[in-house]
Amino acid sequence: MAEPAAASVRALHGVLDGIGPAAVAVSGGVDSMTLALLAGRSPGPDCAMFHAVSPAVPPEATARVRTFAAREGWPLTVLDAGEFEDPAYRANPADRCYYCKTNLYAALAARSDATLLSGTNVDDLDDWRPGLKAAQAHGVRHPFVEAGIGKAQIRVIAAALGFDDLAGLPAAPCLSSRIETGLRVEADDLASIHAAERYLARQLQPETVRCRKRRAGIVIELDGPTLDALSESRRAALGAAVAGMFDRGARAGQVSFAPYRTGSAFLRPAPPA
Repeated sequence: MAEPAAASVRALHGVLDGIGPAAVAVSGGVDSMTLALLAGRSPGPDCAMFHAVSPAVPPEATARVRTFAAREGWPLTVLDAGEFEDPAYRANPADRCYYCKTNLYAALAARSDATLLSGTNVDDLDDWRPGLKAAQAHGVRHPFVEAGIGKAQIRVIAAALGFDDLAGLPAAPCLSSRIETGLRVEADDLASIHAAERYLARQLQPETVRCRKRRAGIVIELDGPTLDALSESRRAALGAAVAGMFDRGARAGQVSFAPYRTGSAFLRPAPPA
């Protein structure tokens, strides 16, 4: 293992070894999966993995977690954290993530007395993340943060462990992040969004694709080169196909294309005057 990765792994083990029995919240993304790999292989106290399923979690993420659990011999619990029963979450306020994580960590705490761990890394601290307040309320620890490790280092660690496919996973926020703030989160909309993104990925092989549901209609966001290469006729055909995937509120004329912007469906409240 190259020294940069080895140094990061040593720092992480230094954190993990001092925690004791742990329960890792594994979403299926590179951060939590890499943390689970290291925690599961640690010679220290026992570690269990928990994965929450919901309409906001792509099924391939769940399949990935199950595959790694079988390969690594993780004790894995798959559960429904119940956020879709929470009216505050479904209302999709600006702090929706707080309600999501509150439900998740409460569900995990009800099933385990171990210290809860998340895959949050130091880069996540640069953004407004209401879910971190829920984590604090439930005593969740963030080993990557404690070890001073960011996203790029996590990918280096995953590759050094021999998981190049994991290291190369694109960022994949939960599907609810595609719904504009203030629009109710509906399970069928999330299924349509996921289907649209998978369809467009097959058709275009883009670097990045997001399907956003906004008040004005459906917006397909693509990386610059992919978007620039689309002719008007191709946009019209793809827009019509995407519109047909939505049960309500989408017609071909309501599907537009735009450059990808991180978190563009999130409308943060205006600061007080």
